[in-house]
Amino acid sequence: MKKFLTAMSIVLGLGLANAQQAVPATKSTVQKTTKTVKAATPAAPSVKMKKDGTPDKRFKANQKLKKDGTPDKRYKVNK
Repeated sequence: MKKFLTAMSIVLGLGLANAQQAVPATKSTVQKTTKTVKAATPAAPSVKMKKDGTPDKRFKANQKLKKDGTPDKRYKVNK
């Protein structure tokens, strides 16, 4: 009985290990990533930045930006 349970656990373990393989990139996922890269470009030069490179939230133009300077999609104006 112990041998049977050991064999079944090994088979199950190997089956689950193979099920976790990554899916190859398709054309649609590549397009989505390129759109993301384009959206991640720094904000307009009129945006006031701090010395550490983050947008200065004291200015109205920077209120709805993320720390990296990209528009925050949680706000309706940026959607």
